[in-house]
Amino acid sequence: MHAAERERRIAEALSATGFVSYRELEQLLDASPATIRRDLTRLEEEGRIVRVHGGAKLPQAGEQSLRLGGTPFDQSITQNLAAKRAIGRAAAALVVPGEGIMIDGGTTTLQMCPHLAGLGCQVLTNSLHIVNALLPQDSTRILVPSGTLFREQNIILAAAGEESMPRFHAPKLFMGAAALGPQGAMQADVVLVAAERRLIDRAEEVILLIDSSKFRSQSGTIVCALDEIDTIVTDALPADMAPVLAAAGVRVVLAG
Repeated sequence: MHAAERERRIAEALSATGFVSYRELEQLLDASPATIRRDLTRLEEEGRIVRVHGGAKLPQAGEQSLRLGGTPFDQSITQNLAAKRAIGRAAAALVVPGEGIMIDGGTTTLQMCPHLAGLGCQVLTNSLHIVNALLPQDSTRILVPSGTLFREQNIILAAAGEESMPRFHAPKLFMGAAALGPQGAMQADVVLVAAERRLIDRAEEVILLIDSSKFRSQSGTIVCALDEIDTIVTDALPADMAPVLAAAGVRVVLAG
């Protein structure tokens, strides 16, 4: 089992209660104690977990610098901006007027917001950037979860626990990713993975918004496999990925 897959499984185990024991990890990962210790040491050095007696837990406020892995929002927002705007417009066209949707924080999902005006939607989002973009829209109702504010991304994330989310059901989840490959959608931070898994579990349809540069990127922790994604909205699709996505039953929408 590769390190990326072990990290994904560690994130999933932590997302349920915020704690996982060494014994659980040995059974879950089918790895040696030394390998598990190295994985946990690496994740702790990156600020993604806190090692405690008997296992590991997700960090709480005050136990980490409240920085997420990956590119800071202010830097990412300027990258491939034209493509992201086209993707946001195409994604918003998939929204049915009056429906409830979830929008995960990100620089590409943010580009949906101008095109939601007048649709009368209810939006659950963990991103204050998205909240600010939607505030001028009188017909758009906005819900936010509880949790800790990560300032670099301006995003609200709960370390663990479904109680952080409003009792809200939405047929569609719009989310981004740090990378996409045959193994699935990936993020650079295990805290993001745990939060996005909670959103995925609530959604009937998962719609991934990524610009074509993400097909060339690599990131460590798998959020979901390709067969959990219903639709991908992108500006261009590499030829080698087309049959992979078709085999997984993923619909592709190309933003013009």
